[in-house]
Amino acid sequence: MSHQKKGRKEVDAVHLGFQIAPMIDVVFVIMLFFMVMAGAVQVEHELNLKLPGTVPNDKPVSVEETQVRILDSGEVLLNDEPVGEPGDAKLVNLTATMLRLVESSKATPDSQIVVTIVADELAPYQRVINVLNSLSIAKVKNVTFEVPPQ
Repeated sequence: MSHQKKGRKEVDAVHLGFQIAPMIDVVFVIMLFFMVMAGAVQVEHELNLKLPGTVPNDKPVSVEETQVRILDSGEVLLNDEPVGEPGDAKLVNLTATMLRLVESSKATPDSQIVVTIVADELAPYQRVINVLNSLSIAKVKNVTFEVPPQ
């Protein structure tokens, strides 16, 4: 046993201390990384885009509000006047009336038609689709939905 201890130093006796060279290598690698990445950073420039939104207009726009109400029975009312029976899927009267309104709106400059659909709570969904189809045929662009009064 004494023969093996003479040729080798004990592990506990060998202590090299704090090694600074690997730490400096790591710092240099990190610094090199940031120097390379700093060259890849691009400067952002202002983009000249025209975003949608309201354009200031000197002329006032007249808005014609129209309400389409769909009752629980499937009957369709235009400004509280009946225009469609529950079995009428094409809503010919509503489409014709809306076509006339759109044409009169085109004849008057700075005029818009806004249609508000008010469907009762138990109104069939198909009737809402029928009304939307009718408004699409008449090329009404401004359509909103409203919750019926309770």
